[in-house]
Amino acid sequence: MGSLTGKTAIITGSSRGIGREIAITLAKMGANIIVTGKTVSPHPKLEGTIYTVAEEIDKLGAQVLVIELDVRDELAIQEMVATAYKQFAGIDILVNNASAISLSDTLTTPLKKFDLMFAVNARATFACSQACIPYLKKAENAHILNLSPPLNMNPRWFKDHVAYTMSKYGMSMCTLGMAEELKPFSIAVNSLWPKTTIATAAIKNNFPESIYQASRLPSIVAKAASMILREDSRSVTGQFFIDENYLSAKGITDFQQYAVSPGTPLQNDFFLDE
Repeated sequence: MGSLTGKTAIITGSSRGIGREIAITLAKMGANIIVTGKTVSPHPKLEGTIYTVAEEIDKLGAQVLVIELDVRDELAIQEMVATAYKQFAGIDILVNNASAISLSDTLTTPLKKFDLMFAVNARATFACSQACIPYLKKAENAHILNLSPPLNMNPRWFKDHVAYTMSKYGMSMCTLGMAEELKPFSIAVNSLWPKTTIATAAIKNNFPESIYQASRLPSIVAKAASMILREDSRSVTGQFFIDENYLSAKGITDFQQYAVSPGTPLQNDFFLDE
């Protein structure tokens, strides 16, 4: 596996949860980090801002650039990417982590929510990738990593929240298509999804406490991400990785360290039949 020392990584939605954890993990491995997100001041229900994460990274001794970003804004995305390239003279990694969720059925999903999920999930993944590709073409081991699920056509994953599923699968279709499109340029495009629910604000705010306690910490996803992003971009692309399965294949078998409540039976994540 390659090194992340001196590599430059853009991570969308990195003010908290999985995005924050990936940012900090990559920073510990020597990467330059672009922290992006909308949260610039403390939220009453959500911990962390882009600035608190930047402070954490700065304390690690890593280089960090913090940029307020609404991933629905095409011009803002382009400006962010150009600023990042100018600051670090290169872009090696894009992690499309920003996501919106509404677990509602057809009749209870306002079109405003539908539009939000498609804009933040599918459209932003496409737009951020599009903006980064010209710079990634210049990188030695370029990676795009989408936090999105395998394309599972089991109707159970559509019937209760078809809009959310469509928007997340839109991210995964970016993986499928762009991986093939960008092979000639040695840019890897992969997806990563957790085997279990992850203890984030989305789980805390949308599910019972018992589900949160049956979850794993974001650090397991960050660990898998940090290893995928060190893979050879010419050979490891177009994959839909599941964090536990990927880590197991790499010889990592101690997963108790990632449990919110060790010993509690774990809750499988969405889109996984087993």
